[in-house]
Amino acid sequence: MLVKLMKSKIHTATVTESNLDYEGSITIDAELIEKANFYVGEKVQVLNKNTGDRIETYIIEGKRNSGEICLNGPAARNGEVGDEVIIISYAFMPPEEAENFKPTVLLIDEKNKIKKQK
Repeated sequence: MLVKLMKSKIHTATVTESNLDYEGSITIDAELIEKANFYVGEKVQVLNKNTGDRIETYIIEGKRNSGEICLNGPAARNGEVGDEVIIISYAFMPPEEAENFKPTVLLIDEKNKIKKQK
């Protein structure tokens, strides 16, 4: 048996751009991807604190240290510039591993800079 746990989370990032005319995804600052233990192309859930929307998409790498959080393609319909979002990835693991697993959590300020990493 495997259980599905939160692997990584960027907590309360601010959407900096919404690009409807792109093929899809969420663009995230390369530093945030690295520090959050995310992977380019990884499936993530994006929770919009302003609208309550919850969508799934995949990660595209943005410019390092840009603070970029851009909703692309259909995902752009689920958030506007200035909206606060939580970005979460999950992993499957056996219960023995899950018992001691600690997810990576980044707390982000209003400019999408890391305030604290757990």
